[in-house]
Amino acid sequence: MMLEFLNPPFMQRALIAAVLVGITAPAIGIYLVQRRQALMGDGIGHIAMTGVGLGFLLATNPVWMATAVAVAGAVVMELIRWYGHTRGDLALAMLFYGGMAGGVMLINLSDTGSNANLTSYLFGSLSTVSESDVTAICVLAAFVVLVTVGLRRQLFAVSQDEEFARVTGLPVRVLNLLVAVVAAVTVTVAMRVVGLLLVSALMVVPVAAAQQITKSFTVTFVLSVAIGTSVTLAGTVTSYYQDVPPGATIVLLAIAVFVALTALAAPLAKRRARTREEKAAACTLEVPAARPGADDVRV
Repeated sequence: MMLEFLNPPFMQRALIAAVLVGITAPAIGIYLVQRRQALMGDGIGHIAMTGVGLGFLLATNPVWMATAVAVAGAVVMELIRWYGHTRGDLALAMLFYGGMAGGVMLINLSDTGSNANLTSYLFGSLSTVSESDVTAICVLAAFVVLVTVGLRRQLFAVSQDEEFARVTGLPVRVLNLLVAVVAAVTVTVAMRVVGLLLVSALMVVPVAAAQQITKSFTVTFVLSVAIGTSVTLAGTVTSYYQDVPPGATIVLLAIAVFVALTALAAPLAKRRARTREEKAAACTLEVPAARPGADDVRV
């Protein structure tokens, strides 16, 4: 049967998670791309690893624990960006590497953790998405969508030009913190499907692909979410049939879409330029010739 993949309960849970990841990752990723912080998700993913380790060590849900640690780490990242100055990069590097090392150590110290658990969180796993994970992902995804869509005008203004946004009276620092927090939540939403090491790609690549053929922010937002949802679903189904890692499959599909749209962008740009030239020429021909005046009459 063509829809055989819908029968196993673990695939039903994985597909729900995949759809939510496909929506949320590009939804916040578009603001990170505008702010030139495309690798922020990668750093948060390293920090979230400590939360996963704490979840195993304390016998609690790793998704919720990773969310708390990732949010705290994202806030610290923003504070370093504001006050770090010349040594900010060094502080961020120690935060990222410390987060990953702490996660590995805590998982190995726990009674229930193992290298298999670590791999599933780093690169994603279909069979390990539980009902409690789906519940947590649904709640967190709703928060991400609410913020990224409800505050899209304010977040866009801050992402484009912080100084202009500050002059217009927007709470720039609060909005920057909100973007960091939402990015952290998105990382934890996506880690069960894509994995902590690859989630940043799903935030950035669909947005970059959409930008190849779109001009307005709204169209880019919608198209990037459509691309994200398509590749996560396709990657999840492919992973089921071919027994390949879902995270890697999803990211490679997203890159393939980016390459295809990039190849399509050049002919589209030429066609648009040709259309503009034809319209300009038509307008020139339609302008009536000036009637000769007194100064034009030859004596």
